Amino acid sequence: MLIAVASKDGKDINQHFGHAERFLIYSVENGDATLVEERTVERYCSFDPDHPLRGNLLRSTAETLAGCRAVVTAQMGEHPKSELEKFGVEPFVTSGLIKPTLVELAKIL
Repeated sequence: MLIAVASKDGKDINQHFGHAERFLIYSVENGDATLVEERTVERYCSFDPDHPLRGNLLRSTAETLAGCRAVVTAQMGEHPKSELEKFGVEPFVTSGLIKPTLVELAKIL
């Protein structure tokens, strides 16, 4: 399964969903997590007076994460969580090293 991760350094889950300009996409299978690609997005936490809840950005991010079973970030607001769930992307908020965390997460997905 594919899982998207917000990370500043590529080692730890340490970035807020709204600050991410890219997501690392990992394939998690048979007790291992392998980086397969990086997908860029527009920052969700950006000012737009015409779209205060930034639904357009959430839709765009969800489309960019298409095919991913989940997205894992260090922090995420309630609105983005509920909207991503509508698009079929399960949000998780945690921290730690990417690979072992994803392996453990895959056990419950």
